[in-house]
Amino acid sequence: MPINSFENYPMSWKPSIDKTQKPIYKALARQLYQDILNGVLLPGTRLPSQRELADYLDLNLSTISKAFKMCELKGLLSAAVGSGTFVSYDALSNAYLLEEAKPKHLIEMGATLPDNASYEPLLLQLKSMLQETDYAKWFGYGRAGESLWQKDAAIKLIRRSGFETTVDRILLANGGQNVIAATLASLCKPGDRIGADTHTYPGLKTAAAMLSIQIVPIKSENNVMNPIALEYACKNDNIKGIYLIPDYHNPTAITMSVDNRKRIAAIAKKYNQFVIEDAAYSLQCEYSLPAVASFAPEHTIYIASLSKSIAPGLRLAYAAVPSAFKDPISKAIYNLNVSVSPLFTELAARTIVSNQFEGLIKGHREQAIRRNQIVNRYLADYTCFGAEAGIFRWLLLPGVITGAEFERLAAQRGVQVYAADRFVVGNSSPERAVRIAVCAPETLEELEEGLRILQCLLKELT
Repeated sequence: MPINSFENYPMSWKPSIDKTQKPIYKALARQLYQDILNGVLLPGTRLPSQRELADYLDLNLSTISKAFKMCELKGLLSAAVGSGTFVSYDALSNAYLLEEAKPKHLIEMGATLPDNASYEPLLLQLKSMLQETDYAKWFGYGRAGESLWQKDAAIKLIRRSGFETTVDRILLANGGQNVIAATLASLCKPGDRIGADTHTYPGLKTAAAMLSIQIVPIKSENNVMNPIALEYACKNDNIKGIYLIPDYHNPTAITMSVDNRKRIAAIAKKYNQFVIEDAAYSLQCEYSLPAVASFAPEHTIYIASLSKSIAPGLRLAYAAVPSAFKDPISKAIYNLNVSVSPLFTELAARTIVSNQFEGLIKGHREQAIRRNQIVNRYLADYTCFGAEAGIFRWLLLPGVITGAEFERLAAQRGVQVYAADRFVVGNSSPERAVRIAVCAPETLEELEEGLRILQCLLKELT
């Protein structure tokens, strides 16, 4: 025991470690993980200072610092300048939202799956392609220089989303998640920090964790990233970039105003921050708003993925990348993929250039509107954010129940929804809310049954 007595000292964590295990900092990090896993340390707990722990354990301060740093990089801890170090609210959240298999005996209203209205037109287009005499070229490796006209299709789709760009900036990748991972891998190094909303797309979290990049939560105002809080983070939290979903934000279903986009773009330029603008849901908006990239084109990596607007199985995204970032991101995409499927790029390009994609978007919108009308009928007495053509809603819960508790109770009754806890970043406190995927149920009847169950559960809680 060290000279100072900690017997009655009010420390939030008093770990016991075997100092014969070497290196000691890894043993301490393992103990921290186990205590989080076993509920000894709860999310949001402020840990003792590193100096206090060093004194308590009779260890060098550098040993404690290395253990804390290791846990920060794994997403277990979140350090706030001037406030201390906290157990992250998302330390044990399940960021992999698409299960390996469809949940058995559950109505799927968790994963953001679009309806399948686009599949038949894609099938007809694919059958037509395979009747052509040179079809074999679509089963080989694709080369970047062979995809120029397909990049013209990318320009058309991106313009439809609210951003004007040029062919020389376009990169193709295997989905939006692929571009996010490539961007982080090429523009950041382990230990770097990027800013994001307090609740954000779990794919960003998994990519950042894999690359040991820390996500700093930027406070919001009315569920939209606050430019004042962003500027504070640029000055004080040593962030290198930010991640945004301005249109129909996942999971909160909020669309950012044009004024907010301009202010965030101005801050990115002022502090030389790169911006990852995820436009996965932009085509769900009835009227496209100018992208953040429109106001900061030399700082913004704009990602237009096809998983929600056309079909998730295409695994294709178009990225408009500033010239300063294009070479490193292009190399990262190559190292991750080698190439993008020529079959998928050709199929997507033909669907876009032929204007079939307009019909697909319209079909998706009509189906989503029909489903959201049903949602509104069942959840009219509750605060449930989301546009009429959105594929998910953000339901604020009544009473004092947490999102995690509601998710568990809903699953017990046969419905899968996702709690805010799955989306929360760092030491942010999760909202008492759940995300409801309105297009995931296969039929309108299944959607209604799921909503009836949720409505009954909500009534019991009020």
